Amino acid sequence: MTPAPLTADEMRALERAAIGSGAVTGSELMERAGRGAVDAIRERWPGLGRATVLCGPGNNGGDGFVIARLLRDGGCDVTVHLFGALDKLPPDARANHDRWAATAPVGRIGTDAVTPETDLWVDAVFGIGQTRALPEEVVAVLASARDSAAPLVAVDVPSGLASDTGEVLQTFRPGADLTVTFHGPKPGHLTGAGPECCGKVVVVDIGL
Repeated sequence: MTPAPLTADEMRALERAAIGSGAVTGSELMERAGRGAVDAIRERWPGLGRATVLCGPGNNGGDGFVIARLLRDGGCDVTVHLFGALDKLPPDARANHDRWAATAPVGRIGTDAVTPETDLWVDAVFGIGQTRALPEEVVAVLASARDSAAPLVAVDVPSGLASDTGEVLQTFRPGADLTVTFHGPKPGHLTGAGPECCGKVVVVDIGL
């Protein structure tokens, strides 16, 4: 049975409770989320040659770094770009950034060119906590991704879509071919513009 939709606050509370109980660490949850996303990606698009992963300034971005690493471990040529200040990344996200950066470069959204030559885009820029319009630099990259021939995978929700309401938060209308979310669906997957923007929604069990 699919769990009932969870608001952003409810999802955060579940994660805090699990971490606070000692049942799991934040790092372990991030690893499980990234692995679940990669499993869903490979089931839909086996044999990927190239992927471009767009990471944001929060834990959604941390999931993106895990996804990038695991895709690369599976033989994919992966390029990673980060939006936001590196020193403001949460600890678990920063650890996964540093793990990636120790072996490969990290481009910067808004500063470095993002190549469109890819077989897959991963949108891990903003997750369930987004409530404001996307910055122009992010819109420019996501618009290129959305309009390219390569499929786009959103982590939790497409950036620019409110996870609690399904509201599009700016003029740019996000769109994904696949959205991978964790533990349970979010209201925004099911209401408002969500069904149109999210594509197929896959719920991954991360052991909460």
